[in-house]
Amino acid sequence: MSVRSEDPHAVVDRLFRQEQGRAVATLIRVLGDFDLAEEAVQDAFITALETWPTRGVPGNPGAWITTTARNRAIDRIRRRRILAEKAELLGRQTLIEEELAAIDPDAALDGADSMSPIVDDRLRLIFTCCHPALAMDARVALTLRTLGGLSTPEIARAFLVPEATLAQRLVRAKRKIRDAGIPYRVPDDHALPERLDGVLRVLYLVFNEGYGASTGDRLIRRELSAEAIRLGRVLGSLMPDEPEVLGLVALMLLHDARRETRTGPGGELVLLEDQDRSAWDRARIDEGQGLLERAMRMRRVGPYQLQAAIASLHDEAPTSAATDWAQIAALYRVLGEIQPSPVVELNRAVAVAMADGPAAGLALVDRVAAGGQLDDYPYLHSTRADVLRRLGRHAEAAEAYRAALALTANEPERAFLAGRLSRLGVN
Repeated sequence: MSVRSEDPHAVVDRLFRQEQGRAVATLIRVLGDFDLAEEAVQDAFITALETWPTRGVPGNPGAWITTTARNRAIDRIRRRRILAEKAELLGRQTLIEEELAAIDPDAALDGADSMSPIVDDRLRLIFTCCHPALAMDARVALTLRTLGGLSTPEIARAFLVPEATLAQRLVRAKRKIRDAGIPYRVPDDHALPERLDGVLRVLYLVFNEGYGASTGDRLIRRELSAEAIRLGRVLGSLMPDEPEVLGLVALMLLHDARRETRTGPGGELVLLEDQDRSAWDRARIDEGQGLLERAMRMRRVGPYQLQAAIASLHDEAPTSAATDWAQIAALYRVLGEIQPSPVVELNRAVAVAMADGPAAGLALVDRVAAGGQLDDYPYLHSTRADVLRRLGRHAEAAEAYRAALALTANEPERAFLAGRLSRLGVN
């Protein structure tokens, strides 16, 4: 289908999300320089904005972007005329052009050959950005910057840090990659599971911050959760035989299907039990469940698949009362066996409280609390408060709500907790 009739600005905006990561990944492989690759790709998109409104959108806009970015990179190298390696790179211009010309920028990721250069480039970049030698905040920032195409101000606003701080994280991350000689490649087979887990953690962290912001005046940051899902889809298309990748994408989709009902007209928090299930995104639920089934057929069950299975049980229940809480509690038990965590145990306590009654749930919550690992975790205290409220132990519930409030920085969550505390009528 031709794109010539489309609005050029709309085409550029769409292509930036679709093609920016691919072009940057390709140029980093060829040039070995993060900054030069990003600058050249940015130049290409600026040129598109300047020329396409008058000349029209080219028939193959993705190829145009990649070719223009390549040419801008070569122009920048020529202008610099410093460092011997840059001069050597000019001598490789023909090789660069041949490598880039061999890439089909319009190839759909879902149908990409797992051995194609574009697949290799994007995988290399994902694993480089999420290398364990980098601090977690640097991994997140670099992934969103290079693969997601988010600007430094956008990322800084999303995580509520000063733009200068975020910029320094990016500079340090790129310097670390260069100075430590972090290889731009996919890990060897024996190291892949551990490294892949780190990549998935980064994407899930980005999604979680978008789905339930830890600070600020909004509960949801749509741009972050959407970007995590997009990058998860990319990773899933590049690694279609990794069930945990599919499990993570399924998990994000199954949660995101409920996004629009999680807040009320004024941005207030709406609990799962009170949400309008008819407004959930059925297409996302169907897609998530399909990915989960595909992952499960590979018979290599992991934490993300189990969490997706739990989310699926919530999504398929026609009413809150019809939720299969016993099955959810059982899945959390299995999850706790393969990935022990006090947070997992806390989530299991919630399911047990719903399946077997608040007293049974409180016993598990108190066992988690006794471990001391979640003393500063607001959801431990809010969960305990809710169970105590259901048991009619209002004075204790009020104390727990106050503890949760003291640890909560998100304003809609604070308003919800304050409302629950007020309704207890305890001074």
